[in-house]
Amino acid sequence: MRLLLVEDDFALGDGIQTGLKQQGFTVDWVQSAEDAELSVQMQDHKQATDSPTYCAIVLDVHLPGMSGIEFLKRLRSKQFSIPVIILTSLDSVQNRVAGLNLGADDYLTKPFSLIELAARIHAITRRSRDHSSSIIQHGALALDPSTQRVTLREKIIELSPKEFAILAVLVTQSGKALSKHQLETALYGWNEEIESNAIEVHIHHLRRKLGPELIKTIRGVGYTLGTTK
Repeated sequence: MRLLLVEDDFALGDGIQTGLKQQGFTVDWVQSAEDAELSVQMQDHKQATDSPTYCAIVLDVHLPGMSGIEFLKRLRSKQFSIPVIILTSLDSVQNRVAGLNLGADDYLTKPFSLIELAARIHAITRRSRDHSSSIIQHGALALDPSTQRVTLREKIIELSPKEFAILAVLVTQSGKALSKHQLETALYGWNEEIESNAIEVHIHHLRRKLGPELIKTIRGVGYTLGTTK
């Protein structure tokens, strides 16, 4: 799942980005609301032609220039429904109330646990998909994004974070053929280096672990999921 992190404190932003990556997220990090607005617009443009938009935004309230609250107001006025978690200080009750009234989906007060932040992200993305359970099913295949647990015919399959991320994208986009570039966009942040054959290697490992028929290659297009029984 791809997130947008909006945090101007370098040490805190770097720590959140690193921690969320370890939890299996792909994180784009910007340090101002103005850059966040551009990022959302760019990603929304890509959605129609290239890749899915952000599954959630983690938004600091106190930012240089435009505040997080003003950014949220502008976001909702333009009909962007991306789930938003706002980050506030312990004494900023007014900011929490203002954020929730403007359409924030949740908030966390600083300092906070990265494990709790990850759990809240999973919770609001479930609600945005109208799912009460975190489990994603595709026939006999079941994925739990909150724990990165995968089972096939009730047998646990051990996957690396990138393998899980590819499989999750293919499952949530079931019925569609996704190009190599679409998978790269979903899996890697802006500043991450991508080996030219990284997707092919991950797909090879997934086929070895899940069976050769699950992930099908559509020549000249990309990859899609087959059926499981």
